[in-house]
Amino acid sequence: MKKLKLGVIFGGMSTEHEISIISGLSIIRKLDNKKYKIFPIYIDKKGTWYKYKEKTNSIDKIKVGYEPVRIKKIYNLIKYLKKLDCIFPVLHGLYGEDGTIQGLFELLKIPYVGCKVLSSSICMDKAYAKIIFNKANINQAKYMYIKKKSKRYIYVKDDFEENEVELEDICNIVKDNIKFPVYVKPSNSGSSLGINRAKNETELKKYIEYASNFDNKILIEEEIIGKEVECAVLGNDDIIASCIGEIKSAEDFYSFNSKYKNKKSYTQIPASILKEKAEEIKSIAIKAYKAVDCRGLSRVDFFVQDETEKVYLNEINTLPGFTDISMYPKLFEASGIQYENLLNNLINLAINQQM
Repeated sequence: MKKLKLGVIFGGMSTEHEISIISGLSIIRKLDNKKYKIFPIYIDKKGTWYKYKEKTNSIDKIKVGYEPVRIKKIYNLIKYLKKLDCIFPVLHGLYGEDGTIQGLFELLKIPYVGCKVLSSSICMDKAYAKIIFNKANINQAKYMYIKKKSKRYIYVKDDFEENEVELEDICNIVKDNIKFPVYVKPSNSGSSLGINRAKNETELKKYIEYASNFDNKILIEEEIIGKEVECAVLGNDDIIASCIGEIKSAEDFYSFNSKYKNKKSYTQIPASILKEKAEEIKSIAIKAYKAVDCRGLSRVDFFVQDETEKVYLNEINTLPGFTDISMYPKLFEASGIQYENLLNNLINLAINQQM
């Protein structure tokens, strides 16, 4: 049987570069060499593309912080990509998960795993995704967003009217409409990078300035006290949802450090929730997935409030992590689809979507 020529792209220019490398190499290890001729492609932090030349059996124990050494620059990128039958972009964050690289594949007419341009760009920008989820009547925490332009801050109202404000004004708006504590996060970021919990005005000002290092659009959200749960979704037209997993963070919230460096953090599958609540979450996950026109895969994140058991949608990740500790493959494994078969399904969905 002729092998399918599959490009696996990882690295990239986003703040999630290191996690992307681990995800990409995890996928390469699990792919069936009898089915696929694999073309590993590494993008460095400056955006230069390389052939990854390391042997598969030498990438078993790579950890966060690893940078490829055995690489060879790709000089005619378009020609190189066009010889591939399908591409698996394992690029988290900006320039990989935001529709940018998906647009390149569309122009080249190459099938690729995952969401298309529109859904990728919407879900990458948490503020705009929330606007669509509101339209779909999906319950969310209270939120507001601001923009930073040079040293100025712009408050964006619900009707999109923009007002230039001082940090003190933002604090007053938060006190009047959301209440402390709140979460401050870059609108366009992932892997919990740039996120902080502000308990008062001093911390809010500090964390707004910190988040602006990651993005000029900053989201401020109500804190929901409860379980943090996640659901994996798979499919183009016939969409299925996994069982529900629960995040057990060793810190106040699931930060980058808590997620990837604190060994006391762990995930519980299935989550400690009632069957009826799990079914409700799965139903909302599929609704949210359809609302932003997702394809292929996504991981949908929620909160279940302790006091009321009410479900709050947090966000959708259109290219979730595929590391050994990542929730997406673990959820489907617990639902009966092994990692290797999950990869096969995703590649088949990409090929069939082009037909």
